[in-house]
Amino acid sequence: LRFFVFWTCAILICSLLDAVVELFFPKKRKSVTGDIVLITGAAHKLGRATAYEFAKHQSKLVLWDTDKEAIEEIAEECRSLGAVAHAFVVDCKKREEVYRVADQVKRDIGDVSILINNTEVRKIAVLMSTKDELIQDMFEANVLSYCWTIKAFLPAMMANDHGHIVTAASINGYVGIPLMATFSSSKFGAVGLHEGLDQELRILGMNKIKTTCLCPTFMKSDLPNNLRLKEFILVEAEDTAKVLMEGILTDQKMIFFPWWIKFIPILK
Repeated sequence: LRFFVFWTCAILICSLLDAVVELFFPKKRKSVTGDIVLITGAAHKLGRATAYEFAKHQSKLVLWDTDKEAIEEIAEECRSLGAVAHAFVVDCKKREEVYRVADQVKRDIGDVSILINNTEVRKIAVLMSTKDELIQDMFEANVLSYCWTIKAFLPAMMANDHGHIVTAASINGYVGIPLMATFSSSKFGAVGLHEGLDQELRILGMNKIKTTCLCPTFMKSDLPNNLRLKEFILVEAEDTAKVLMEGILTDQKMIFFPWWIKFIPILK
């Protein structure tokens, strides 16, 4: 108990000192203007809001999603903000389709320098009542698709010695939650992918290729009206996207939103 109290106090003090330092010495922000930014799952919620944030910075957007009508609408809205935007219908769960469209992007648009892995399949259900096909879909979307896009676009980043890879995970990637065992385990995999990739890049001397992992709580549109998780504060996709953009511009490795949930893994 004494160790637990000591450790918690130490973390709180470090967080406070970090906040004070950032207040007087704000982190330098990089420019993403002109960067080719690819966002998977771009037609809905966080993906859509993130696309708008990059459009405001005049990035060149490559938007992937399975919803043709929605993704074209998002691309048009990004163009209205002054950004160049390209829409592609892609099922990121299908490896060969990812590689095929990635080749098209590299050939027709250029090298992707910022990759936002945001594809997600979510199901709230007891594990034993979740269909096998849906379990497979969750892992293919929430973990394996991230591997395929990284393998498709990382080589060019390494050749150019410039890039940024973002993993959209969840606080579920640190804490398992009842009724979401499969989703939680897939997000644990996404967090592990981020951490492992970050270490590999450092070992390879690719220090100019940055990585960021986003771990928010649930967004308001994620949960059915009859489910109430009082342990969590629900967040808006637009607010989450703003926090993510700030994290990308300042090269933050881990982003917890709201900020206080970073204590959950420690308390666990």
